[in-house]
Amino acid sequence: MLAINLPEVLAEVTAQFERYEDALVNNKVEVLDELFWNSPHTLRYGVTENLYGYAAIQAFRAGRPAQGLERSLLKTVITTYGSDMATANVEFQRAGSTKTGRQSQTWIRTPAGWRVVAAHVSLLA
Repeated sequence: MLAINLPEVLAEVTAQFERYEDALVNNKVEVLDELFWNSPHTLRYGVTENLYGYAAIQAFRAGRPAQGLERSLLKTVITTYGSDMATANVEFQRAGSTKTGRQSQTWIRTPAGWRVVAAHVSLLA
């Protein structure tokens, strides 16, 4: 039977998710780069871009404007599956916007620590 939300695993993933969120809104590109799995298999679908592989994600982050990144998290659901896989799903609103955004991430435990292997960001109409 698969153990869901083992407390220690949930705490680990939550801590990494919080590092990611801080890095995102404060444009800490080096932390964002660290938290994505360095693999050609990693992908990120954004509001306006489809990025395949770590190098494409890293290049996108390096070229992204550093302004207008503030946002409020409306709802966050982190679920762990066993001790090596987790998902994080968020509803958010950018500062000054009335649109709701959605973000999903799949995390895996790697020898280097927890890393995002797939991510998706979209806005509701």
